[in-house]
Amino acid sequence: MSFVSTAAFYDRFNLSMGSLRREAVKLQAAIGSGERLERSSDDPVAASRLRSLARADGFAAVDLTLAARASADLALTDSALQSFADSLIRVQELATQAANGVLSASQRAGIATEIAAISGELVRLANTRDSAGHALFGGDTAGPAYTLDAGGNPVYAGTATASDLPLGDGQSVTRGLTGPEFLNFTVNGSPTTLFAVVKGLADALAGGSADPAQSARDALGALDSGLEAITTQQTVIGTRLNWIDLNTERRTQMAELRSEEQADLGGTDLAEAVSRLQQTMTVLEASQASFARLSQLSLFQFLR
Repeated sequence: MSFVSTAAFYDRFNLSMGSLRREAVKLQAAIGSGERLERSSDDPVAASRLRSLARADGFAAVDLTLAARASADLALTDSALQSFADSLIRVQELATQAANGVLSASQRAGIATEIAAISGELVRLANTRDSAGHALFGGDTAGPAYTLDAGGNPVYAGTATASDLPLGDGQSVTRGLTGPEFLNFTVNGSPTTLFAVVKGLADALAGGSADPAQSARDALGALDSGLEAITTQQTVIGTRLNWIDLNTERRTQMAELRSEEQADLGGTDLAEAVSRLQQTMTVLEASQASFARLSQLSLFQFLR
């Protein structure tokens, strides 16, 4: 009978000490990792919510990647449009010079040479590549946006529209422009392209017109229309970039709110955890001391 009681005494102590040690280890791990949940069973409701928040963070990361790509493509588009505008302004300056009736044929030929060079630069700009190496102004085509026909005239080879990129929460943005959206326009009700206007002016000044000064004056109106088409699309691109910035700012705010909620649900309250650890260690030390004293007692000591 005495043996059974002694064994039960030691078993109860081992269970009690083991529970306290596990609690201390758990609190130390929570303090070290900053996470109060070791497994879902610790708090099933909080664990389920934390998983939902983690999935939302994953989706948000994908949305941010797509938004960054769209922003990069639109920034490239805006830069290319500015290059188009700068080139066109230079052509306007040259056309204004050529419209002066006192210039000699050789002087106009020199102007024609520079305009022809700008015409080639416009084709190169139209085939600018985006961040993924695709045609910036070709919509979703895999090849160049413009190819040259047998006469050396640029012909659009892209798709009708540029694709949209999702920004999250059902929002999206068109990632760029197609060439015809700003390179095609009308002059006095007749459709034309910027390429045709600039190349036609160069040819006229090089001797292809009986009255090159008048051809230069006529071209000024078309050049104004072309510049207006470009600046209009620059406004469109600026609006899209602002839209991306607004959505990115909103996602950043949502990410901060999720982070705060994750900290509240799964984070360790350091002050409370340290206090509980100190309390647990005190109880553990006191229990060990009590056991040490009790284990030294015997029935004969009580009978004396």
